[in-house]
Amino acid sequence: MSNHLVSPDVERDLVTKRYENTAGNPDDAQHLKNVLFGNEQPQGVILTSLDNVVNWMRKSSIWPMTFGLACCAIEMMAMGASRFDVARFGAEVFRPSPRQSDLMIIAGRVSQKMAPVIRQLWEQMPEPKWVISMGACATSGGVFNNYALVQGVNQVIPVDIYVPGCPPRPEQLIYAITLLQEKIQKERGTFSGR
Repeated sequence: MSNHLVSPDVERDLVTKRYENTAGNPDDAQHLKNVLFGNEQPQGVILTSLDNVVNWMRKSSIWPMTFGLACCAIEMMAMGASRFDVARFGAEVFRPSPRQSDLMIIAGRVSQKMAPVIRQLWEQMPEPKWVISMGACATSGGVFNNYALVQGVNQVIPVDIYVPGCPPRPEQLIYAITLLQEKIQKERGTFSGR
């Protein structure tokens, strides 16, 4: 055996000396030393709330609906491609049915004829459900200020996250998904019977 390798006992002592100053009380320092570097494995349980666990599962498996209205849908499709790899965020499974999805991405302008269809699809989605308004046209009508288009999809369905741009890049939509994940993780009262 070569001499350049440090034995585990020597290494443990060196690391232990670094941690002795972390606790002010000598008894606390000794307890910390025993727990962190002793031969005994600490026994216990992981404590968290049921809300945290359920929200973590929900945010890690967002299923967007396959739904595009205009040019922003091309950017949404690009986000699902291998270059941007939205699978890292657990949102790669674009579902073909509103009954299987929990995220609706409004990608493009919303016409007056399409508004009732969007509302019906949104109502068919199971709870909990979320909406991302992607692009200037979906958010505020964009450059189309006329009678044929809805001037903001929030007049039809509630929107959780707005993505600016015309059209917004796939990176912006991925950022919106991360913001939505933060919002989902902070939700409380999952089991309060709402």
